[in-house]
Amino acid sequence: MTLRLEIVTPERLAYSDDVDMVLVPGIEGELGILPHHTPLASLLGMGELRFRKDGLEEAFAIVGGFVQVRPDKVVVMAETASLAAEIDLEKAQEARRQAQRALETGFHEGADLSAARAELQRTLLHIRVAERHRREGPRARS
Repeated sequence: MTLRLEIVTPERLAYSDDVDMVLVPGIEGELGILPHHTPLASLLGMGELRFRKDGLEEAFAIVGGFVQVRPDKVVVMAETASLAAEIDLEKAQEARRQAQRALETGFHEGADLSAARAELQRTLLHIRVAERHRREGPRARS
């Protein structure tokens, strides 16, 4: 038994395929979705979206948006979505260093400070997801 997972950003369709289960980062915690789940819609936070397909677990780093769940389909509409295997770890670490420098350089306007903090959170998420993927690879799950 499977359900269709679609991950969409403003720029592209990031993923579309049948999967066995999905874990999404809700704003109040992780939400597990299996086929025939009760319909719902929920806001998403920043975090790792994981899904299982044919016994292997894959992951995306996603930022914000919302999820719509139907018994046979999950649609994730995220601000950004990056497949773990495609995250350039060196670029993410450099982006983290730049965001940290921006926060350390002294006085900031409120909007600049918020943008720098948000960028640091995004880069830390990308690093965490990419490092776990490189360390563990697509994980076999039963």
